Amino acid sequence: MNNEAALVVFSGGQDSTTCLFWAKKHFKKVYALTFLYGQKHEIEIEAARSIAEKAEVDFHVMDVSFIGRLGKNSLTDPSVCMDEEKPSGTFPNTFVPGRNLFFLSIAAVYARERGINHLVTGVSQTDFSGYPDCRDAFIKSLNVTLNLAMEEQFVIHTPLMWIDKAQTWALADELGVLDLVRYETVTCYNGVKGDGCGHCPACKLRREGLEKYLSRKYAPQNK
Repeated sequence: MNNEAALVVFSGGQDSTTCLFWAKKHFKKVYALTFLYGQKHEIEIEAARSIAEKAEVDFHVMDVSFIGRLGKNSLTDPSVCMDEEKPSGTFPNTFVPGRNLFFLSIAAVYARERGINHLVTGVSQTDFSGYPDCRDAFIKSLNVTLNLAMEEQFVIHTPLMWIDKAQTWALADELGVLDLVRYETVTCYNGVKGDGCGHCPACKLRREGLEKYLSRKYAPQNK
């Protein structure tokens, strides 16, 4: 397996784009794998392709649209009205069951065929929106399972796991891609590029983090 190459699970959103450039800093060769999972907005794929080209990384799109047909959620089913706030006692309906399980499992097979053992994903337990497949315990468990299933030594990297959105913006700035992440990624659940629609859960989290980071960055220094 190649310790100098990494495969990034890449959506073209804020988190995975930050992770893409994090991977470029830490590995000599980076691959980006994007999934068509039945999401309503193909602008995500267009954004991912454009960013991967600017980052000069190998880019591939894989059709796994069966994932979107397995259950009802507002990201893949136009008939479901999106939860704008997290409902009490259950997951928000923006949760796509099994998405990260499938993505990382397929990514591991894709990586294995190319001799890659480092996988990178932008999940975060700090800002995980109630999604169980963004938790550290899940990632660690899946890492063990993938290694047992394929008799390999995969390492799943989660650079954002323990940082919040403000810190994620700080990392993008440190990597020199804050403007690219702000204006060229698609995080919005309504498929609006850049700062997004402003009112879906993803946009609210993203904006609050940006405002928090910028207020810190430009705060007058105490003398």
